[in-house]
Amino acid sequence: MDMREFNKQNDRLNYLLDAFKSDSKSYKDINIPSDVQEKVRLLRSLMNIRMPGKMSEAIIKVQDEYLKECAKKKGIVEVSDIEIIKENISIWQGDITRLKLDAIVNAANSQMLGCFIPMHTCIDNQIHTFAGVQLRDECNRKMNGLRKIYGKGYEQPTAIPMLTDAYNLPAKKVIHIVGPIVDSRLTSKKEEELALCYENTLNMCQANDLRSVAFCCISTGVFHFPNRKAAEIATATVQKWNTVHPGAMDRIVFNVFKDEDRGYYEEFLR
Repeated sequence: MDMREFNKQNDRLNYLLDAFKSDSKSYKDINIPSDVQEKVRLLRSLMNIRMPGKMSEAIIKVQDEYLKECAKKKGIVEVSDIEIIKENISIWQGDITRLKLDAIVNAANSQMLGCFIPMHTCIDNQIHTFAGVQLRDECNRKMNGLRKIYGKGYEQPTAIPMLTDAYNLPAKKVIHIVGPIVDSRLTSKKEEELALCYENTLNMCQANDLRSVAFCCISTGVFHFPNRKAAEIATATVQKWNTVHPGAMDRIVFNVFKDEDRGYYEEFLR
């Protein structure tokens, strides 16, 4: 980033901090730090805790400019940059918000509004942060529509995907899916539910002409699905789906963050 763009980005950051502060009832009087990295952390935290709701077009415009520059700085990864491991399947290790594919998969919770914990390291937080506040608004609208049909207590069921725009992410779309939670022990039902997460997501891709998708390691974080078993189920399900639907997908990427998970996916794709 050259100095001119750096100054623009700094101006955007300061503008957004003032805007999100003013938008917050609880934190409107919070002090803004002088350190740039602390400012970035504060902005992300204010975005994380913000409930769904409209913001002015002027603020959204600056937010979009800021987040698109953040994406460029992190480095956008094209599908052509990712090595094919087997048939149309790849493994890519890194930040899923860098991937420029037709769709990326978000490991969501049943409320479908993203993670509200400031600076949390989960993928749900990461995706909502760098997509922008419009993503939470769209999820909220869709959930409100579903509650009109199924009742006020409706929560998104396990393995039923929801499709949204990706806004300021390089990807075109985000597919949000709730994976199974392993509370005490792994059961065959939980294994079947995880397989359905992959199958139903690929069905949604096919129905919406999304020909490339990146899966995160669904349910292996705070949902406590054993990592190795999750990788075994993911790879088996995707390869079976490919056999039944030949040519339907150009590329399916298993996005991993940990070396441990990369090793498991490499093992099951030999």
